Amino acid sequence: MAVPKRKTSPSRRNMRRSHHALAKNTYVEDKDTGELKRPHHVDLKTGMYKGRQVLTPKED
Repeated sequence: MAVPKRKTSPSRRNMRRSHHALAKNTYVEDKDTGELKRPHHVDLKTGMYKGRQVLTPKED
C-alpha cells in the first residue's frame, strides 16, 4: 500500500484546492427587452427562449 513519505504542507494542500472556488453567476443582456438574464434560461418576464414562446408571460 502506498504511504506518503512526508506530510503535505498547508501551502501545497491549499494550492491543490485553488480550483474549488465558486464562480459568479453570468448574465447577458436580452436583445428584445434589454434586461439582464442568465444564459440558456427562459426569460420569465416575456416567456421567450431561443426566440420562441415557451411560457405564457405573467400579468403584473
